[in-house]
Amino acid sequence: MHKLESIAEQIRKTFDIRTAARDQALSQARQLTRACSLAIRAVHRDDTESMQAQLLEAHHLADSLRNSLTSHPDLYHAGYTQDALKEFVEANVTCALIKSQPLPTPEELSVEPATYLNGLAEVVGELRRRTLDILRHGYSTEAERLLGVMDEIYSILVTMDYPDAITNGLRRQTDLARGIIEKTRGDITFSLRGGHLEQSINRLLSQLNGEQATGLGGGGSIPNMDEDD
Repeated sequence: MHKLESIAEQIRKTFDIRTAARDQALSQARQLTRACSLAIRAVHRDDTESMQAQLLEAHHLADSLRNSLTSHPDLYHAGYTQDALKEFVEANVTCALIKSQPLPTPEELSVEPATYLNGLAEVVGELRRRTLDILRHGYSTEAERLLGVMDEIYSILVTMDYPDAITNGLRRQTDLARGIIEKTRGDITFSLRGGHLEQSINRLLSQLNGEQATGLGGGGSIPNMDEDD
Protein backbone atom coordinates (compact mmCIF):
# COMPACT_ATOMS: atom_id res chain seq x y z
CA MET A 1 0.00 0.00 0.00
CA HIS A 2 2.95 2.29 0.55
CA LYS A 3 3.77 1.85 -3.14
CA LEU A 4 0.19 2.80 -4.05
CA GLU A 5 0.53 6.06 -2.12
CA SER A 6 3.75 6.79 -3.99
CA ILE A 7 1.98 6.16 -7.30
CA ALA A 8 -0.88 8.46 -6.28
CA GLU A 9 1.55 11.22 -5.31
CA GLN A 10 3.23 11.02 -8.72
CA ILE A 11 -0.16 11.20 -10.43
CA ARG A 12 -1.05 14.30 -8.36
CA LYS A 13 2.14 16.00 -9.49
CA THR A 14 1.35 15.19 -13.10
CA PHE A 15 -2.19 16.52 -12.72
CA ASP A 16 -0.89 19.68 -11.03
CA ILE A 17 1.41 20.36 -13.97
CA ARG A 18 -1.33 19.69 -16.51
CA THR A 19 -3.82 21.84 -14.60
CA ALA A 20 -1.38 24.74 -14.48
CA ALA A 21 -0.70 24.35 -18.20
CA ARG A 22 -4.42 24.24 -18.92
CA ASP A 23 -5.15 27.36 -16.85
CA GLN A 24 -2.35 29.23 -18.57
CA ALA A 25 -3.58 28.11 -21.99
CA LEU A 26 -7.12 29.25 -21.22
CA SER A 27 -5.85 32.68 -20.21
CA GLN A 28 -3.71 32.97 -23.33
CA ALA A 29 -6.58 31.78 -25.51
CA ARG A 30 -8.85 34.50 -24.12
CA GLN A 31 -6.20 37.15 -24.71
CA LEU A 32 -5.62 35.89 -28.24
CA THR A 33 -9.34 35.94 -29.04
CA ARG A 34 -9.61 39.50 -27.75
CA ALA A 35 -6.64 40.73 -29.81
CA CYS A 36 -8.11 39.12 -32.93
CA SER A 37 -11.48 40.72 -32.31
CA LEU A 38 -9.87 44.14 -31.90
CA ALA A 39 -7.90 43.67 -35.12
CA ILE A 40 -11.07 42.88 -37.06
CA ARG A 41 -12.88 45.83 -35.54
CA ALA A 42 -9.98 48.10 -36.50
CA VAL A 43 -9.93 46.97 -40.14
CA HIS A 44 -13.67 47.61 -40.44
CA ARG A 45 -13.02 51.12 -39.14
CA ASP A 46 -10.12 51.58 -41.58
CA ASP A 47 -7.80 52.08 -38.60
CA THR A 48 -4.73 50.48 -40.14
CA GLU A 49 -2.36 51.42 -37.34
CA SER A 50 -4.51 49.80 -34.65
CA MET A 51 -5.13 46.79 -36.91
CA GLN A 52 -1.42 46.17 -37.35
CA ALA A 53 -0.73 46.58 -33.64
CA GLN A 54 -3.43 44.09 -32.68
CA LEU A 55 -2.31 41.58 -35.32
CA LEU A 56 1.25 41.80 -34.00
CA GLU A 57 -0.02 41.21 -30.47
CA ALA A 58 -2.07 38.27 -31.73
CA HIS A 59 1.02 36.73 -33.35
CA HIS A 60 2.94 36.99 -30.07
CA LEU A 61 0.07 35.43 -28.12
CA ALA A 62 -0.38 32.61 -30.64
CA ASP A 63 3.33 31.79 -30.46
CA SER A 64 3.24 31.85 -26.69
CA LEU A 65 0.19 29.61 -26.61
CA ARG A 66 1.79 27.05 -28.90
CA ASN A 67 5.11 27.08 -27.05
CA SER A 68 3.48 26.64 -23.65
CA LEU A 69 1.70 23.50 -24.86
CA THR A 70 4.63 21.82 -26.56
CA SER A 71 4.71 19.17 -23.83
CA HIS A 72 0.93 18.85 -23.77
CA PRO A 73 -0.28 17.99 -27.30
CA ASP A 74 -3.70 16.94 -26.00
CA LEU A 75 -4.23 20.41 -24.54
CA TYR A 76 -2.98 21.99 -27.76
CA HIS A 77 -5.62 20.09 -29.72
CA ALA A 78 -8.34 20.86 -27.17
CA GLY A 79 -11.35 22.82 -28.35
CA TYR A 80 -10.59 26.11 -26.59
CA THR A 81 -7.03 26.21 -27.97
CA GLN A 82 -8.03 25.48 -31.56
CA ASP A 83 -10.97 27.90 -31.31
CA ALA A 84 -8.59 30.69 -30.33
CA LEU A 85 -6.24 29.80 -33.19
CA LYS A 86 -9.24 29.73 -35.52
CA GLU A 87 -9.96 33.32 -34.48
CA PHE A 88 -6.30 34.04 -35.20
CA VAL A 89 -6.73 32.75 -38.75
CA GLU A 90 -9.96 34.69 -39.21
CA ALA A 91 -8.37 37.97 -38.11
CA ASN A 92 -5.29 37.63 -40.29
CA VAL A 93 -7.18 36.50 -43.40
CA THR A 94 -9.95 39.09 -42.98
CA CYS A 95 -7.50 41.95 -42.64
CA ALA A 96 -5.44 40.73 -45.58
CA LEU A 97 -8.42 40.36 -47.91
CA ILE A 98 -10.00 43.69 -47.01
CA LYS A 99 -6.66 45.44 -47.49
CA SER A 100 -6.01 43.53 -50.75
CA GLN A 101 -2.88 41.96 -49.31
CA PRO A 102 -1.50 38.44 -49.98
CA LEU A 103 -3.44 35.63 -48.33
CA PRO A 104 -1.53 34.19 -45.33
CA THR A 105 -0.96 30.44 -45.51
CA PRO A 106 -1.42 27.82 -42.77
CA GLU A 107 2.37 27.50 -42.60
CA GLU A 108 2.83 31.24 -42.11
CA LEU A 109 0.26 31.23 -39.31
CA SER A 110 1.53 27.91 -37.88
CA VAL A 111 -1.94 26.39 -37.56
CA GLU A 112 -3.47 23.00 -38.30
CA PRO A 113 -5.15 22.58 -41.73
CA ALA A 114 -8.61 22.06 -40.24
CA THR A 115 -8.21 25.11 -38.01
CA TYR A 116 -7.18 27.19 -41.02
CA LEU A 117 -10.19 26.10 -43.08
CA ASN A 118 -12.64 26.75 -40.26
CA GLY A 119 -11.15 30.20 -39.77
CA LEU A 120 -11.39 30.80 -43.50
CA ALA A 121 -15.08 29.84 -43.41
CA GLU A 122 -15.75 32.47 -40.75
CA VAL A 123 -14.03 35.13 -42.84
CA VAL A 124 -17.07 35.03 -45.13
CA GLY A 125 -19.20 36.60 -42.41
CA GLU A 126 -16.71 39.43 -41.91
CA LEU A 127 -16.57 40.09 -45.65
CA ARG A 128 -20.36 40.32 -45.70
CA ARG A 129 -20.17 42.86 -42.89
CA ARG A 130 -17.66 44.88 -44.88
CA THR A 131 -19.80 44.64 -48.00
CA LEU A 132 -22.89 45.94 -46.20
CA ASP A 133 -20.88 48.86 -44.82
CA ILE A 134 -19.90 49.72 -48.40
CA LEU A 135 -23.44 49.34 -49.77
CA ARG A 136 -24.80 51.81 -47.23
CA HIS A 137 -23.09 54.47 -49.34
CA GLY A 138 -24.37 53.02 -52.60
CA TYR A 139 -23.22 50.39 -55.03
CA SER A 140 -19.45 49.98 -55.42
CA THR A 141 -17.16 47.71 -57.43
CA GLU A 142 -15.36 46.98 -54.15
CA ALA A 143 -18.48 45.18 -52.97
CA GLU A 144 -18.34 43.08 -56.14
CA ARG A 145 -14.68 42.29 -55.47
CA LEU A 146 -15.44 41.10 -51.95
CA LEU A 147 -18.31 38.96 -53.21
CA GLY A 148 -15.90 37.38 -55.68
CA VAL A 149 -13.51 36.59 -52.83
CA MET A 150 -16.36 35.04 -50.85
CA ASP A 151 -17.25 32.87 -53.84
CA GLU A 152 -13.64 31.72 -54.15
CA ILE A 153 -13.52 30.77 -50.48
CA TYR A 154 -16.73 28.78 -50.78
CA SER A 155 -15.55 27.02 -53.93
CA ILE A 156 -12.58 25.71 -51.96
CA LEU A 157 -14.47 24.82 -48.79
CA VAL A 158 -17.09 22.81 -50.66
CA THR A 159 -14.41 20.52 -52.08
CA MET A 160 -13.26 19.47 -48.58
CA ASP A 161 -15.55 16.46 -48.45
CA TYR A 162 -14.04 14.70 -45.46
CA PRO A 163 -15.48 13.41 -42.17
CA ASP A 164 -16.14 15.98 -39.46
CA ALA A 165 -13.68 14.15 -37.24
CA ILE A 166 -10.97 15.21 -39.69
CA THR A 167 -12.20 18.74 -40.49
CA ASN A 168 -13.59 19.66 -37.06
CA GLY A 169 -17.11 20.36 -38.32
CA LEU A 170 -16.15 22.22 -41.50
CA ARG A 171 -19.23 20.99 -43.39
CA ARG A 172 -21.57 22.97 -41.16
CA GLN A 173 -19.41 26.08 -41.48
CA THR A 174 -19.44 25.65 -45.26
CA ASP A 175 -23.24 25.47 -45.31
CA LEU A 176 -23.42 28.66 -43.24
CA ALA A 177 -21.00 30.36 -45.60
CA ARG A 178 -23.17 29.47 -48.60
CA GLY A 179 -26.20 31.11 -47.00
CA ILE A 180 -24.22 34.24 -46.16
CA ILE A 181 -22.91 34.52 -49.70
CA GLU A 182 -26.36 34.20 -51.25
CA LYS A 183 -27.74 36.92 -48.96
CA THR A 184 -24.84 39.16 -49.88
CA ARG A 185 -25.36 38.51 -53.59
CA GLY A 186 -28.99 39.56 -53.20
CA ASP A 187 -27.99 42.73 -51.33
CA ILE A 188 -25.50 43.70 -54.03
CA THR A 189 -28.01 43.02 -56.81
CA PHE A 190 -30.64 45.13 -55.04
CA SER A 191 -28.15 47.96 -54.56
CA LEU A 192 -27.06 47.80 -58.20
CA ARG A 193 -30.63 47.90 -59.48
CA GLY A 194 -31.38 50.77 -57.13
CA GLY A 195 -28.38 52.63 -58.50
CA HIS A 196 -29.50 52.07 -62.07
CA LEU A 197 -33.00 53.26 -61.21
CA GLU A 198 -31.64 56.38 -59.55
CA GLN A 199 -29.51 57.13 -62.60
CA SER A 200 -32.50 56.66 -64.92
CA ILE A 201 -34.63 59.00 -62.81
CA ASN A 202 -31.89 61.61 -62.75
CA ARG A 203 -31.53 61.42 -66.55
CA LEU A 204 -35.28 61.79 -66.98
CA LEU A 205 -35.39 64.78 -64.64
CA SER A 206 -32.49 66.39 -66.49
CA GLN A 207 -34.27 65.83 -69.78
CA LEU A 208 -37.53 67.30 -68.48
CA ASN A 209 -35.76 70.29 -66.99
CA GLY A 210 -33.97 70.84 -70.29
CA GLU A 211 -37.22 70.72 -72.26
CA GLN A 212 -38.87 73.14 -69.86
CA ALA A 213 -35.97 75.54 -70.16
CA THR A 214 -36.14 75.36 -73.96
CA GLY A 215 -39.88 75.99 -73.97
CA LEU A 216 -39.56 79.05 -71.76
CA GLY A 217 -36.53 80.56 -73.50
CA GLY A 218 -37.02 80.29 -77.27
CA GLY A 219 -40.56 79.50 -78.29
CA GLY A 220 -41.76 82.95 -79.50
CA SER A 221 -43.44 85.93 -77.84
CA ILE A 222 -46.60 85.89 -75.80
CA PRO A 223 -49.35 87.77 -77.65
CA ASN A 224 -50.48 91.14 -76.24
CA MET A 225 -54.21 90.96 -75.48
CA ASP A 226 -54.60 94.77 -75.76
CA GLU A 227 -53.57 94.89 -79.46
CA ASP A 228 -56.20 95.16 -82.18
CA ASP A 229 -56.78 92.11 -84.31
